[in-house]
Amino acid sequence: MTSLHDQNSVTSASASPASIARGVLSLPYSNVDDVFVDGAWTPAIGTDRNPVTDPATGEVWGSVPDGSAEDIDAAVASARRAFAGEWPRLTPTERAGYLLRIADEVEKRATEISLTNTRENGSPVAESSGAAANAAGILRYFASLAGYLEHEDVRAFPRGGGESIVRRDPVGVCALIAPWNFPINLVVSKLAPALLAGCTVVIKPASPTPLSIRLIVDAVAAAGVPAGVVNLITGSGRLGDVLVRHPDVDKVAFTGSTPVGRRIAAASGELLRPVTLELGGKSSAIVLPDADLDAMSSVLIRSCMRNTGQTCYISTRILAPASRYDEVVDMVTATIAAGPQGDPLDQATVFGPTATESQFRTVLDYVESGRAEGARPTTGGRAASLAGGLERGFFVEPTVFADVEPWMRISREEIFGPVLSVLKYADVDEAIALANNTEFGLGGVVFSGDESAAFAVADRMDTGSVGINFFASNHAAPFGGRHDSGLGTEYGIEGLNAYLTYKSIHRRK
Repeated sequence: MTSLHDQNSVTSASASPASIARGVLSLPYSNVDDVFVDGAWTPAIGTDRNPVTDPATGEVWGSVPDGSAEDIDAAVASARRAFAGEWPRLTPTERAGYLLRIADEVEKRATEISLTNTRENGSPVAESSGAAANAAGILRYFASLAGYLEHEDVRAFPRGGGESIVRRDPVGVCALIAPWNFPINLVVSKLAPALLAGCTVVIKPASPTPLSIRLIVDAVAAAGVPAGVVNLITGSGRLGDVLVRHPDVDKVAFTGSTPVGRRIAAASGELLRPVTLELGGKSSAIVLPDADLDAMSSVLIRSCMRNTGQTCYISTRILAPASRYDEVVDMVTATIAAGPQGDPLDQATVFGPTATESQFRTVLDYVESGRAEGARPTTGGRAASLAGGLERGFFVEPTVFADVEPWMRISREEIFGPVLSVLKYADVDEAIALANNTEFGLGGVVFSGDESAAFAVADRMDTGSVGINFFASNHAAPFGGRHDSGLGTEYGIEGLNAYLTYKSIHRRK
C-alpha cells in the first residue's frame, strides 16, 4: 500500500489540545446519506450502509452509503457531461486558478480534516494534522505547471519540409481510487493533476475512510469548481470494480495493494484503458559502515515506521554491516521502544492502532511467523492489550526483529504494520543484492557519512525512489514503483502527463 508523500515536516493541528476526548468531538460528518454528484450532495440511490469504525476503540461512530451500480452510473454520467462542457476548454491558467482556490479552502478545514482522518484510520494527530497543508502544497505545485500546458510544442520534421504541432489534450473522465492509510493526500495527488489537465473525475475512497475526503469535496465546491467536474461515491471494494470497468471511464488511477492493482491492471488492459498504479513496497534502508547512528535514530521512525508502519515507501528492512550489527540492532530497538503508543488523538502519541481489525490480525500473523521462523523480537511482538493499558482498539506493539534471514516472510512480504526487520550483510555488494532481492521496488534509504558513497549505492538500488540519510518525496519529482510496486508515476510533470493524451497536427513548411 502506500503513503503520504510530503516535502514538509509534520505540524500540529492548531485547534487541537494535547489530548481530545472523543465524547466532546464535534466533527462535520459522521452518519451521512448522500454522495456528491453533479455539483451537489445528493441522496444515494443504493440503500445499503458502510460503517465507520474508530480503530483506537473498535467502536462504530459513523456510516456512509454503500453505493450501487446506479450511483456509479450517475457519477460517471455527471463527469461525462462536465467533460463535454466548459472545463476542458478553459485555459490551463484558468484551471490553475481553481486549484489555488481549492488549496485555500482545504487549509481552512485543516483541523476538521485531521480529526476526521484520525478517527477513521487511527493516524496520530501529530501525523494527520499535516494532511491539509500537504494537500494544499500539492494543489499549488500543479497549479504552477499551467505554463507547461500552454507552451506551444512545435517539432520540425527531421528531414525538413514540415513541422508538427503537438497538442496535449485531457484524457477524459478519470476514476480516482484511494487507500485508507493517507486518505486525503493520496486522493489529492491524483485530483490536482487531473483537474489541471482538464479532466473530470469520480472519486472512490477506501471503505474504512469515507468521511474525511468529503471535506476536500466541500473545498472543491467552495472554490466554485463547475458542477460535475468532481464527483464522490462511497462504498465497498466491489464498487471500485464497477467503476474501473465502467464503459464511460477513460483512465484509472489507483493506490493500494498489489493484488488489487493486478486486477485493475488486467481490467484496464482488457479495455485498453490507461492506468496509474501505486502499489505495495518492501523497501530497504542500507546502513553503510560509516553511518552516524545518532543521526539515523533521529529520522528512523519517519523513514522506517511512519504512520505506525502503514506507509508504502518506508524501509521496513534495515540492512546492517556485520561489523556493526549489534550496535544497529540496539539503536533501532531503543528508538522504536521509546516512541509512545496510545490514543491517536493525543499529540504526544507516535504509534497509534492499525487501521482496521483485519489489518490488526494480519500484522499479528506476521509477528508470529517471524518467531516461528527463528527471528528474535528485541522489542514489542504482541498485541498491545497483552501489555496492559490498550485493551480497546486494534493496537500492535511496535516490533523489531533481529537475526532475520532473507527467506523469512517478515523479510519478503509487505506487512503494513509496526514491524521492522534487521538483516546482516558482509559487504556493500551483498547489501545491494539484498535490497534488490525483492518483488517490489518503491522506496529505500542509504545511511552514510560519505554522501558520494551513499549516492553510488543509491544509484545501484532497483527502486523508484531513494533517500540519502532521510526519506521524503518531492512534489516536483516523479514518485512511482518498479516491478510489483506499480505502473506509472505521480508528482512532477510526469504525473501531470499521466492525465494527458497527445495529438500531432502535421503541416508543410
